[in-house]
Parts: sequence; structure tokens; C-alpha cells
Amino acid sequence: MQLFEGKKGLIVGVANNHSIAWAIAEQIMAGGGECGFTHLPDKPDDERKKNRHRVGKLIDGNPSAKFLVPLDVQSNENIAEVMETAKQEFGEIDFLLHSVAYASLEDLRVPTVECSRDGFKLAMDISAYSMIAVTNAARPILSKNSSVCAMTYYGGERIVPGYNMMGVCKAALDSIVKYLAFDLGPDGVRVNAISAGPLKTLASSAVGAKGMTDLYAAVSPLGDNITHEQVGKAGAYLLSDMSQGVTAEILHVDGGYNQMGSPGRLLDSYAELIAKSK
Repeated sequence: MQLFEGKKGLIVGVANNHSIAWAIAEQIMAGGGECGFTHLPDKPDDERKKNRHRVGKLIDGNPSAKFLVPLDVQSNENIAEVMETAKQEFGEIDFLLHSVAYASLEDLRVPTVECSRDGFKLAMDISAYSMIAVTNAARPILSKNSSVCAMTYYGGERIVPGYNMMGVCKAALDSIVKYLAFDLGPDGVRVNAISAGPLKTLASSAVGAKGMTDLYAAVSPLGDNITHEQVGKAGAYLLSDMSQGVTAEILHVDGGYNQMGSPGRLLDSYAELIAKSK
């Protein structure tokens, strides 16, 4: 029996084939699960429907991908429509993946102290509050022992220069995950988050994560950076029955980087470099 055989769920936040949400969805569908997908709304004047096209070409012809609909997480009405689609297709859902974050470049690329009031509200609404809104709307169709998972990052726990306002949003999201886990616990619903190391995604490009992959490889205990497949498997674990008994957790998939109190072996390389320069 496959891990997700007979399981059905909703994947919110796939942007393209580099999305972590897609890596997780691939593992789920390979394990026998059925998924409904959402995509970013396309602008009315976009005749090519770029956002829909990017996701559509990933799932086209895959019998495990049951629907693809637009979702504006700032609209309660649109969220309700998506849940109604999931209800009509699946009846109940066994897993829900939330992989949504946004901040305007004007507010993301300045020091946090200079973030605008409107920029703060927009980033928090989309990156943090949407987790509450989507999960609450899904409650009537979440099955017993179902699982909800969000995507976070270490920049919400520690200062990561350049991550700026998004770090503040992730800190809020981390707390939301824990409180939702408490709220939904009596219904048998688990709520967790994946904190992945740096990967090539649209989101990482926006926050200027270039070069972070080399840093993680040099500092982490495993001596390497992570892959999309590794995060995909970890996400699938949290959304499967294999993680029953696990809730309110932030699962770091970063080669152990988050546990380092110093640059570790990178110090040895630095010492060698200094010695050669003398």
C-alpha cells in the first residue's frame, strides 16, 4: 500500500516547477495521493494567463491532479470558492499545504526599520494571516486525523540580513502554526511547518538568497545544502499518517544549519586562508 493511497488534499502556492510546494505535491502524487491545486490570479489583461499556464503545464495529463483554480488569499470569498471546489471534488480532504508569502520589493529591499505601514499590512496579510484564513475555511472539510502544513524559514527565528520584513512575517507564521495546532487539536487535525534551507525558487530570488546555498553547505553539519527532493519528502511526511502524534512543530530541513552556534568547519577554511596570506 502506498503512503498516500486513498488520501486527498489541497496544495496552495505552487508557482512553477521550482516551488517547494510542487516538490511536496510530487511526492504525494507519487505516493498515490490526489491533489487539487491553486494558482496566483492572473491579471484581467493577461491573455496568456501566465500564472495558470505555469502550474497547468506541470499537472497536465496527471490523473492525480484533480483541479486547478485561481486563489487570491486576500479574498475570503475566493477562499470559500476554492474550498467548495475541493468539497465537490473530494468530499473531505486529508491534507492541506499552505505555501504563500509576499512583500512588495519596495518594503523588502529596505531595512526593516524603514518598512512602510501599508507594506507591513500587505506582507502580514498575505504571508501570515492567509494561513489562518485558509485553514479556517478548510475546517468543515478536513477529515479526522488530517494534516495542515505551512512553509517557513529560519529568518523568522534569527536575524538573516536581507530577509528583512519577510523574517517578521515568518516569525508571525511560526506562532500561528502553534496556535492553530492547539485550536484544531481536539478535531484530530495536526498543524506543522517546514523550515527549509535555501533553494532556487521565485521567493528566494525576491529576498536575495543568492550565495546562501554555499554558506549552508560550508556551515551545516552535513556539509552540503539541501535539495528540492529532500524538502518534498519531509513535507510529504508531515502531511501523511506517518507523522501522527506530531503537531505544533517547525521541522527544519537544512542539513542541521539551524543548530550551529558557530561557522563550524568554515572556520578551518578561513584559518587556512589567513595562514596562506601571511
